[in-house]
Amino acid sequence: MRSYKSDKKNILATTVIKTPLGDMFAVSTQKGICMLNYYNQNEETIQKDLNKMKKFFNADVIPAHNKFFECLQKELDEYFEGKRKEFTVPLQLVGTTFQQSVWKILQLIPYGETVSYLEEAQLLKNPKAVRAVANANGRNPISIIIPCHRVIASGGKIGGYTSGVDKKIKLLKLENSYDYDIIP
Repeated sequence: MRSYKSDKKNILATTVIKTPLGDMFAVSTQKGICMLNYYNQNEETIQKDLNKMKKFFNADVIPAHNKFFECLQKELDEYFEGKRKEFTVPLQLVGTTFQQSVWKILQLIPYGETVSYLEEAQLLKNPKAVRAVANANGRNPISIIIPCHRVIASGGKIGGYTSGVDKKIKLLKLENSYDYDIIP
């Protein structure tokens, strides 16, 4: 039997989320948050990621207010006030199978702790995939909630962060997981 792609368009809702580290661009489906990035990222990158979401979900994009954004704003406010260590807002991950497995490992790193890229690859039971793990971390579409900021380079170096190393350092200090001298 032949399968046909539905002509029905889905909706991706968008909004701005306020944080002490700057405004963030959030996107949700009917199932949960699928994108959360700082506006300071390259606008082309945000637009490219949004276009990927539009194509993946066969969706139109509209500014909106919904229960996921309310929950996200509340939980981020609590996180930055030091009152929240885990997030409950529903997520809908969009990425390759490998990327999604990396992002799920990231969600297992406890608040206040860090791991190296090598340790993250070992948690995936693929210690030779350090570079691929780092690349998947860099493609993380849901900043803070999927805590790629908790991954540092071996030897204590801070490593990279798509939203800027300054934000990574502030997030780690907020979680009291990087209070020793920063190694550039």
